[in-house]
Amino acid sequence: MQHPKVTVLGSGSLFFGRQAIWQMIHSPHLRTGTLALVDTDEQRMEKMARLAEKVVAHTGVPLKIEAAANRREVMKDSDFVILSFADRSAEFRGIDCEVSARHGIRMCSGDTIGPGGIFRTLREFPEIMKVCQDVRALCPRAWVMNYINPTAAMGAGIRKYFPDLRSFALCDGPHMPHFKRYYAIRAGIIKRDEQLTPEVDKKFDMRVVGVNHFTWMIKAEYEGRNVMPKIAEWLRRQAAPETLGGDEGAKALHNEKVAWQLYQLFGCVPTCVGHTKEYVRFWQGLGKAEELIPPLSIWQAAPRYKRHDEMWKQVDGFLNGAIPIDSYMTTFKPDHATDIVENIVGRLGKTFYLNTANAGALTNMDDGDYLELACSIDDGGIKTHPIGEMPRCLRGLVTQVLDAHMAAVEAAVSCRRDDLLRAMLIDPIVSSIADANAIIDELLAAERDALPAKWFGS
Repeated sequence: MQHPKVTVLGSGSLFFGRQAIWQMIHSPHLRTGTLALVDTDEQRMEKMARLAEKVVAHTGVPLKIEAAANRREVMKDSDFVILSFADRSAEFRGIDCEVSARHGIRMCSGDTIGPGGIFRTLREFPEIMKVCQDVRALCPRAWVMNYINPTAAMGAGIRKYFPDLRSFALCDGPHMPHFKRYYAIRAGIIKRDEQLTPEVDKKFDMRVVGVNHFTWMIKAEYEGRNVMPKIAEWLRRQAAPETLGGDEGAKALHNEKVAWQLYQLFGCVPTCVGHTKEYVRFWQGLGKAEELIPPLSIWQAAPRYKRHDEMWKQVDGFLNGAIPIDSYMTTFKPDHATDIVENIVGRLGKTFYLNTANAGALTNMDDGDYLELACSIDDGGIKTHPIGEMPRCLRGLVTQVLDAHMAAVEAAVSCRRDDLLRAMLIDPIVSSIADANAIIDELLAAERDALPAKWFGS
C-alpha cells in the first residue's frame, strides 16, 4: 500500500476534517496518496477541499485531493473509509436532551446513551448501512473506520450486519500515546513537561477497558507497583465544586468529584468520566436523600453552534489570507483515525484503543462483546491485548450498556416501535415505561424529517 487512498465521509466535520488534512500532509507514509473529501453540504465540502489544496500547494507535498458531494464518485479503490458524518447533530442533540429532561431523564452529553444515544442511532445507522453497501461494491477491502456516535453501537452494528467488511470504531478520547501519558503524569511516574518514553511506557502496565464512553482503568502498575491509588488521590485533590470547560460545560461539571466517588464505589478509575456519569443512574436526581454531587446538568446546543461558527471563521481566515497558511501546520495535531491509517500503511507497530470484538482479551466476557480496549492493528487485522478479568462489580453495568446499544441498532434496522420501546427500557438511565413512551412520541414527531419514512408507515 504505497499510495493509500483515504476517503473521509463527513469531511465538513470540523472536529476531524482539518486534522485529517494535517496528518495526510505531515506523514511521509501518507503524503503520496489520495485524500478524498466527501460532504453532502457542498459549500462546506468545497471549503475543506480548497483548504486542503492550499496547504498542499504551500507545502509542496504530492498528496492528491479529491472532493465530492456524492460519495460514490470518489470511493472506488479506497483503502480506508472514515465515517464522521451526522445529520444536524447539534440541533437534534439539543432536542433529545430537552425532551428527555421534561420526562425526568438528565443527559449531560446526549449522544451515546439514554434517549439521545438511541435516537442518534435511529438517525444515523440507516445511512451507515448504505455506506457499507457502497463499500462492498466499490472498495470491499477497505478498512471502515466509524467515528460517529454512539461509536460502539455503530461499530457493533456494522460488525453484525456487514461481517465481511474490515471495520472498527473510534473515539478521539483514548488517543495514544497521549492517553497513557495523561495517567503517567497523574500517577507521578513522569512530570507534566515530560514525554512518555518507550522505557517508561514498557514499565507502566495500564489496562483500560469497557464500552466507549464507559471505560474503566482496572489495572495500573509501574515496575510491578500498584499506582492506581496515586491516580485516585490526584482525583481527590482536584475535586472541586465546578470544573467548566468551553462548550462542554455540562460534560465537565463536577467531573473530578464524580470520578473520585466512582473510584470509591468500584475500586477502578473511570477514564471518560464526562460521559460515564451519564451512563449510570446515580446523578439522575431520583433519590430522596441529599447527594454529595448534584444531578447532571443538561447539555445545551447553543454553545456548540458558537464553537462551530468560530471554527468556520478560522477556515475562512486560512482561505482568504487573513490567517497565514503556514500557521496551519502548527495549529493542528494528529487525528486518531489518520494516526491509525499511518500505522497500518507504515507498518509502525503502535498500540491504539479501538472499539472491536473482545476476542479473549477480557477472560470473563464473551469473545464477541464489542469493547474499547488496547489493540495492535496492521493490514492483516486487529489483535486485542490481554487484559484479564473485568471486576464483577462493573461487568454487569458494561454488559447492560452493550445490550442497550445493540437493542438501539436493531430498532434502527427494523423501524418497529416495540423494538424501540424495548431499547429504551433496556437503557440504564430510563426508569419509566410511561416516560419512555412519551419521549418516543415527542422525538418521533420532532425528528420526523431525519428518520426513515418506515417509522411513519410509508
